[in-house]
Amino acid sequence: MGLFGEPPKGYVPGLGRGAAGFTTRSDIGSGAGPAGAASAGAASGGASAAAGSGTGSRSAEIRAARMQMKAMQQQQGVGVGGAANGGVGGSQAPPDDDDEADAIYASIDERMGGRGSKRKRGDDGGTAASDGGSSATSGKIGDQFRELKDKLADVTEDEWAAIPDVGDYSLKHKQNRREDVFTPLTDTLLADRSKANSDPTSGTAALAGNAQVMDAADGTATTTAAAASGHQSVRLSGLAEARGTVLGMSLDKMSDSVSGQTVVDPKGYLTSLSSVKVASEAEIGDINKARLLLKSVRDTNPKHGPGWIAAARVEEAAGKTHQARRLIQEGCESCPDSEDVWLEAARLHPQEVAKTILAAAVRHIPNSVKIFLRAADLENNDSAKKAVLRKGLEANPTSVTLWKAAIELEDADDARILLGVAVEKVPHSVEMWLALARLETHENARKVLNQARKALPADRSIWIAAAKLEEGQGTGDVVEKIVDKAVRSLAKHEAVVSRAQWLKDAENAEASGAPLTAAAIVKHTIGMGVDPEDRLRTWADDAAGAKERGAVSTARAILAHALSAFPSKRSLWTQAVELERTHGTKQSLDEVLAAASERLPRVEIFWLVRAKERWMAGNVEGAREVLTEAFAANPDSEAVWLAAAKLEWETGEAERARVLLRRARDRAPSARVYMKSALLERENRNFSDALVLIEEGLSKYPDFAKLYMMGGQICSEDLSQDKAHLERARKFYQRGLQSCPNNVILWIQASRLEERAGEFDSSLRSGVTKARSLLELSRLKNPKNPELWVEAIRLERRAGNDKLAITLMARALQECPSSGLLLAENITTAPRVEQKSKSADAIKKCPDDPRVIAAVASLFASERKLEKARKWFERAVVLDPDVGDSWAKYYLFETETGSSGKKEKIKERCIAAEPKHGELWCSVMKEMTNRRKSVGEGLELVANKIQQQQELLN
Repeated sequence: MGLFGEPPKGYVPGLGRGAAGFTTRSDIGSGAGPAGAASAGAASGGASAAAGSGTGSRSAEIRAARMQMKAMQQQQGVGVGGAANGGVGGSQAPPDDDDEADAIYASIDERMGGRGSKRKRGDDGGTAASDGGSSATSGKIGDQFRELKDKLADVTEDEWAAIPDVGDYSLKHKQNRREDVFTPLTDTLLADRSKANSDPTSGTAALAGNAQVMDAADGTATTTAAAASGHQSVRLSGLAEARGTVLGMSLDKMSDSVSGQTVVDPKGYLTSLSSVKVASEAEIGDINKARLLLKSVRDTNPKHGPGWIAAARVEEAAGKTHQARRLIQEGCESCPDSEDVWLEAARLHPQEVAKTILAAAVRHIPNSVKIFLRAADLENNDSAKKAVLRKGLEANPTSVTLWKAAIELEDADDARILLGVAVEKVPHSVEMWLALARLETHENARKVLNQARKALPADRSIWIAAAKLEEGQGTGDVVEKIVDKAVRSLAKHEAVVSRAQWLKDAENAEASGAPLTAAAIVKHTIGMGVDPEDRLRTWADDAAGAKERGAVSTARAILAHALSAFPSKRSLWTQAVELERTHGTKQSLDEVLAAASERLPRVEIFWLVRAKERWMAGNVEGAREVLTEAFAANPDSEAVWLAAAKLEWETGEAERARVLLRRARDRAPSARVYMKSALLERENRNFSDALVLIEEGLSKYPDFAKLYMMGGQICSEDLSQDKAHLERARKFYQRGLQSCPNNVILWIQASRLEERAGEFDSSLRSGVTKARSLLELSRLKNPKNPELWVEAIRLERRAGNDKLAITLMARALQECPSSGLLLAENITTAPRVEQKSKSADAIKKCPDDPRVIAAVASLFASERKLEKARKWFERAVVLDPDVGDSWAKYYLFETETGSSGKKEKIKERCIAAEPKHGELWCSVMKEMTNRRKSVGEGLELVANKIQQQQELLN
């Protein structure tokens, strides 16, 4: 008997857990007969059949175990007492409850077999045997519907069309439909959502409405009454509606109204979407690491304000504003004395909440200026701001920043009152004193500045302000005294002020409209700390630097002081004259030139510049007076004599100019004097007198090439074209080439005369051959000369020998590869298809040659690339403004393509530059008919000539 009493009949230990019985030899015994074996075999066979019934169900396994136990009991009974004697070990009939259980399990197996998995059946409808002798036969699913399929042949089209569509009842469709099912919400969720919406710090407005729940009976949405709970319920679908509203607002921002329709700019909208940052996995990982690190910082030192600020900003960067606000609020509680934490909390919260936060911050840190300034910024009107700032001043009466902020909000009268209080509370603030002085009258301002000097004896700004005040009242003599006293007072109080700082103050004073104050500062401080031997160089550099920075009065004062110390230095006077020429008036320039002429009477340039300035101003008599004084100081000066003769010559007084030149030949003879004398006679068409003067000059100055050229030009151009004048011109050039073999212009003039020989004598053939030989001889005597090569190339082109010209160009570029003149000529005369490559090569060899740059600009202009052409023309005239050809090409370009305003600007710039060089410029301006032309008129003449040459080339 066990612990719980006698077990019931048929109890098998472990059978409820699925244990199957087994039989050992000790259970069977050694006396088992054939009948027992047969019976055991039958039982085993029944158990095997039951186990292999094919249902695979749990009940079948249990039933098989029961049958096995029966067989085991029968074997035990046979082995002990035999089948006949009916002893204790004899067979016993199975109890009734076992039969009932078997019947139940059999019915379960039969039902499960009908609902089980498909069994394979043959096409002939054969049957399969199952356990317990039962069998179930069924055909394939297709066979079951075969008759129905045959009947489909009788279905008409209308019947077929009337068949309703079958919906999608797949598992995927059912899962999608589950999203649309309304599920009743729990009270906890509704309460949390209500609390989140009613929180003013959440950053989102509470969503009005009622909560929708689903009726369990019919699935329709019902609305709960808001009055039952005592407050307005929350409609959770408002989240989706809010998202739709935000999206609509975003689209509205990106759209504009056109004819009553809304048009969205797709590019702008996509650009705004691309600016939205989507955190990657790496960034999320970095944020998590930063959170852990900052949490460790906060846990280690909770009183460390920057740790709380950093943690809040990490959450803000991650888009979790609510979490950032929660962290910074904890920081405010942990670090109530950190103004940075309070300011960060105010920044993260809305305006109204921020005001409350700053009010709490003021209670903890009443001396924080930043908190009061931030609180004032949060106010929307000036009166509220004034109230906040005044409270701040009550707590911090010595804060200059708060005083400034409060004064800026007041008008002039109230500001004066506040400043009066401010200078009492903050006497060390220079800005307050100066601001108060500016608002006061002249007498009161004096008193204020005197009080400021007493309060701040070592501050130079107050002294300078006093000097400006006196200058503004027109008392310039007092300015000098104030600045002098300031320098001595600061030295007495041992205030260290360097010379550079004083000069900076002078420039600032000039910028504020006080030039007298600037001059006084320079006068009393320019010599501080400068060695005597370095004064000239240092002061000249100071003046140049002040001029570059636009401080003209300061530079003028520096030069005036330097000239007082070095009155005979020509470089200083030249610097002063240039300063007055560019930034001064005509009167100031004349005064400086007069002083320079008086100090340096033997320096002719100051006399000549002064005379020219008066002449350009229309004061001819004044110019004559200046030249008369110059004659008295420099009786033997060639420059003065020629300037006087030019003055009379240009004013139409030819006879007076002739007399002056005659005196100059006697008092100060020179080759230039003879040339100017001959030129005067040539312009007046006294060719015989001009030739006499040329011969006289050549007898004294045989090496002056211009006299030979002038004689040849008079014989070949001014006199009649006959054989005698041709021979006389040849003799001038031959004599000149013998005396001046290295003068390139003489060789070119001689070759051009031989080229035109047929114009003087019809019996002569074209002189191209002789001109060519002259140029070849000139290149032998003057190798590597680009001017001679260009003249030879042009000679061949004028003669129609283009192939020979190309050959000469190649030889010339080999001999002079970096000549800008040759490269520009090569670009201009090259075929159209080769001009770009030749331009690129020329720019590589001569990137800063104005002739090459102008040629490339002309190429761009011919291709109608106007902006590029304008840019390259501008570069050409900037590189060398003395080349008139570049100005003429630029002017022609603007005439053809630009506006009249641009053309006039180019003309004004050219007149200011006064170009003197350039191949075309010199040839046009030195013609006798153009000698009286101005620079502007010459610009138009050269531009017209360039246009004619372009037309001939095209």
